Amino acid sequence: LLFSPFSPLFSAKGLDHVAENILSYLDAKSLCRAERVCKEWSRVISEGMLWKKLIERNVRTDSLWRGLAERKGWIKYLFIPRPGVTLRQHKFYRELFPKIMKDIEAIENNWRTGNHNLQRINCRSENSKGVYCLQYDDDKIVSGLRDNTIKIWSRSTLQCCMILTGHTGSVLCLQYDDKVIISGSSDSTVRVWDVVTGEMVNTLIHHCEAVLHLRFNNGMMVTCSKDRSIAVWDMVSPTEIGLRRVLVGHRAAVNVVDFDEKYIVSASGDRTIKVWNSTNCEFLRTLNGHKRGIACLQYRDRLWDIECGTCLRILEGHEELVRCIRFDSKRIVSGAYDGKIKVWDLQAALDIRAQTNTLCLKTLVEHTGRVFRLQFDEFQIVSSSHDDTILIWDFLNCSPQEETTAPSSGGSIGPSNHHNNSGSSSGSGSIGGIPGYGGVMGLAAAGGAAIAEGGGAGSSSSGGGGAGGGGSGGGAGGGGGGGNLNKTNNNGAANNSSNNNHQSDDLSD
Repeated sequence: LLFSPFSPLFSAKGLDHVAENILSYLDAKSLCRAERVCKEWSRVISEGMLWKKLIERNVRTDSLWRGLAERKGWIKYLFIPRPGVTLRQHKFYRELFPKIMKDIEAIENNWRTGNHNLQRINCRSENSKGVYCLQYDDDKIVSGLRDNTIKIWSRSTLQCCMILTGHTGSVLCLQYDDKVIISGSSDSTVRVWDVVTGEMVNTLIHHCEAVLHLRFNNGMMVTCSKDRSIAVWDMVSPTEIGLRRVLVGHRAAVNVVDFDEKYIVSASGDRTIKVWNSTNCEFLRTLNGHKRGIACLQYRDRLWDIECGTCLRILEGHEELVRCIRFDSKRIVSGAYDGKIKVWDLQAALDIRAQTNTLCLKTLVEHTGRVFRLQFDEFQIVSSSHDDTILIWDFLNCSPQEETTAPSSGGSIGPSNHHNNSGSSSGSGSIGGIPGYGGVMGLAAAGGAAIAEGGGAGSSSSGGGGAGGGGSGGGAGGGGGGGNLNKTNNNGAANNSSNNNHQSDDLSD
């Protein structure tokens, strides 16, 4: 079709739409070549606005393109039918495409080199002793603090705009969506808040010790606790949350949980990761291999294939416990007690031919205390620490400028309702658990794989899911059947066994 003798036939027979449809499947490189074949093909590409359609296709299917379109403002020129296409309009999109590619290349280079702008939020107040968990979107950052409060910060001003009070212990984990914020605390409760008004609308009492992590999605919530149990909840509405099942089997604090439509995955200070069926809550398998308690899932320690239960890669580099980890299709980002944040190449980590010393792309050093929680997307990392700060690492807007710092604390007080992802102390890790401290911190599954960080045997983890949010629950009332552990291997049984002789690093206060 791309030979000039054939091209006039389409126009002569009124079949431009056929040629346009064929060419619309081309990628940028092929489309560039096609418009050079002859004037007819160039005309079809121009009148068909195929460069505009190519950009729109990328924005629909790629989160980096989508985010860039929103941040740079050119999304307003897309997905709008424009009658009477002119050459000038086509030229705009033809010239826009290489500019977009240049921006993408710059972002990728900033990630590789660590080039960034830094914004700092000081959370220090009279009683604050650290920021345990956080979640953010384009408008706000929601953080859980050791001073028992949840503070919401404006992204535009970096000022605290609301404080939620009600917990009587440290806020260790949280997650929100467009309706609710759900938080778990060392006071052993899970509390549900209206995300707009800040009003507390529900208190869930089930766990008998600190709630270390939670996730919710699509009407299902999972919480885990220092009491060694996992609670699965059905969430009809913010005020109607019922306990479905209690899963037992871990022999130490359950530090982190995550789930999708197939699996619930949990990690513990007992050095194991356990996998459960999301539908019937039956126990499936135990992943072994960590030498110390697991501190977070979806991290660097070991990378596990959940289907087979095998460790795919061990990552080394942090000098102390890896407390938090997140990953996407390109990168793993981890934070540790050494105060450092490391960015790893995920694709290289999955390639058995890649040398270990090439996996860490960059180490970011700004926190002066332990890194408790982080979240990231294609353009930024947001992290929180024992040093009472939240740092925003911006890899998109990197023109030289001074660090931006917001004044500490402050903010309006929201309604108060007083209803009664792993690391090693040695720095070695496996995407699945690291020797060193005690409990799993965060965990995530993607494409059949899970990444976990390990710590020493102790417990404790902080929550704070990604923007899609997981949930938590504590049920009003006890009960719930235990997972069927009778058919498991030796590492997956024992209902609340007290055989836990690991050293502890308790973060649940």
